[in-house]
Amino acid sequence: MVEQDFLLALWHGLGWPLARLVFFMSLGLLFANFIEALNWTHGVARLASPLIRLGNLSDICGASFSVSFFSSVSGNAMLGEAHAQGKLSKRELVLANLFNSLPTYFLHLPTLFFITASLLKEVAFVYVGLTLAAALFRTCFVLVVGRLLLPPPEESCVTCRLDEQKSKGWQEALARAWQRFLTRIRRILLFTVPIYILFFLLQRHGLFSALEALIAQHLAFLAWLRPESLSIVVFHIAAEFTAGLAAAGALLAAGTLSEREIVLALLAGNILSSPLRGVRHQFPFYAGIFSPGLAVELIVYNQLFRAVSLVAVGVAYSLL
Repeated sequence: MVEQDFLLALWHGLGWPLARLVFFMSLGLLFANFIEALNWTHGVARLASPLIRLGNLSDICGASFSVSFFSSVSGNAMLGEAHAQGKLSKRELVLANLFNSLPTYFLHLPTLFFITASLLKEVAFVYVGLTLAAALFRTCFVLVVGRLLLPPPEESCVTCRLDEQKSKGWQEALARAWQRFLTRIRRILLFTVPIYILFFLLQRHGLFSALEALIAQHLAFLAWLRPESLSIVVFHIAAEFTAGLAAAGALLAAGTLSEREIVLALLAGNILSSPLRGVRHQFPFYAGIFSPGLAVELIVYNQLFRAVSLVAVGVAYSLL
């Protein structure tokens, strides 16, 4: 009986979440490879081409950016392969990875908006609008840095690169997509599965809960927020995103906090909770695409850049 309970808990805590992660990651990767083979990203690539040229980014980065609107795993896999083959410098890889934060944001935008709108009503437009502004700010900043630090590419034709990989028909597209999928998924799973298991064990032994509690207990630097707002931040950190939103919705409905105070508290909770969640959710599949050391480096850059952009829009909003 004890053994059966243990196996059941192991399945619900590790087996099912890992199986679901692998399934959706594989489905997204296969779908993105298929639309890449059919060249359906051509339209997005055409729109992205002026931005790519503006930031002195290569056509590989533009193709990755286009594919990332459908699958961030597939977009990053393109960057990882190009870097491993010496076609992409580390500096351009970092900038391209940061540049892909915009399509990644749009992938999650529908879920973010509808959950937020159901709990916060019209305040959702302000909060989601600010996070969108932060994503656009990050994109513009990457283009400026790329313009300053990267040499102009010898030739840049994002749509040409995608045209080279275009399949002649559905059967060829399926065959090509399946071949790319097998090549990419092997390496991803080789690192993702053991790292996910390791993170499960660390979480099982309370490491992440202890870190989240530690952060939640040391919020003295948020003294500029009203005490009632801290519950939103604490729920955001110690529980999950929807818990912070639920707390915000309750306080908003009761009239305890103004709309501005709700939005600022949500932004603070978002900034403080993202690093741990980023490591926990991003590292397993990032380590399967890039080397583990480079994966950590990219996650650190992503989280710092994201935090700075959210602080910037939060300060601008508070001053309006």
